[in-house]
Amino acid sequence: MQIYVFYIQYFKPKSLNFNPINVYFCCSYNFEMIFSNILINWYSIHKRDLPWRKTKNPYLIWLSEIILQQTQIKQGQPYYEAFVSKFPTVNALANAKESEVLKLWQGLGYYSRARNLHFSAKYISNELHNQFPKTHKELIALKGIGDYTASAIASICYNQPTAVVDGNVYRVLSRYFNICTPINSTKGIKEFKTLAQQLLPKTNIGDYNQAIMEFGALQCKPANPSCNECPLQNGCKAYELDKTDRLPVKLKKTKVSKKYFNFLVFLSNDGKTILEQRTKKGIWQNLYQFPLIESKKSLTKNVLISHLTVKPFLNGNTYELSLYNDKDIVHKLSHQHLYTKFWIIKTHTLPKESTPISKIRQHAVPILIGNFIEQFNF
Repeated sequence: MQIYVFYIQYFKPKSLNFNPINVYFCCSYNFEMIFSNILINWYSIHKRDLPWRKTKNPYLIWLSEIILQQTQIKQGQPYYEAFVSKFPTVNALANAKESEVLKLWQGLGYYSRARNLHFSAKYISNELHNQFPKTHKELIALKGIGDYTASAIASICYNQPTAVVDGNVYRVLSRYFNICTPINSTKGIKEFKTLAQQLLPKTNIGDYNQAIMEFGALQCKPANPSCNECPLQNGCKAYELDKTDRLPVKLKKTKVSKKYFNFLVFLSNDGKTILEQRTKKGIWQNLYQFPLIESKKSLTKNVLISHLTVKPFLNGNTYELSLYNDKDIVHKLSHQHLYTKFWIIKTHTLPKESTPISKIRQHAVPILIGNFIEQFNF
């Protein structure tokens, strides 16, 4: 291991005025082989024992990658295991109802991932006759699969020479080569993909791709990276310049908007409530929720009552209104924060199409609604 570090230190220019994408091709030693060998050796010792690393089945790799988008491993692994148990093959997933898929996905958020997963499973099953695509070009054509996921499946399952670039890879490469191009810019995405592609080894591509991602997750962490025990330390420009905490560079996100949600939790004397399905495109599409009044600011009880007069659910019935949570529950999404109140409305009867409270847990709901259902103890 030490001899590799020596070569990287010796042949990597000390000057900042170099092109990191081309410099190693000028060396008499094969830089990408040294770089990849260090990472693969590190990976063989330190990799986590995860179920999707014990298979080359493209369906299972695909499933794990989709679940782990926007989701940490400790949260996503139980979902992966539940999906594999209920839908062990792509055909089994294709034959499921969307409501079943969404219910099993409940709590993971970003529900478009589940809908796209189901859509593509049906396409593979019905149009491709259960033959999973093998090339990056074929994989990226599937709904819900981007460059990263296509690269992961193609390299891990079929050893195709295509580099993965996720948040962990951005971090490792930006620090090692001192690249300050924003990773969420068009230029940055292209630059890092090109560099990652040129660093690919000739063999063991799947292992290398997993190694560099795992290295970023466990060794070259976002905060407090383990630089003192890092096998790439001697060649790392960020370590040399004491700027690991400043890389990678990211453009500022767009401003997060505020929305105020008022959910109406109807309770009738005969044990019913009302759930509505969100059919429009946007957050929580096809999931169920309590009737919603959306407002530009937090509503008082009196203002809410004025809204209730137009609700057909009451049909002139008398009702008792109370606020479940005095303080807004803030549910944070990537692009908006939802300031939420749950209003309890007790009334004598509700329409025939109302939902029996005993069946409320059978419906796929957003995590915000799911948490309330648990706390209210329906």
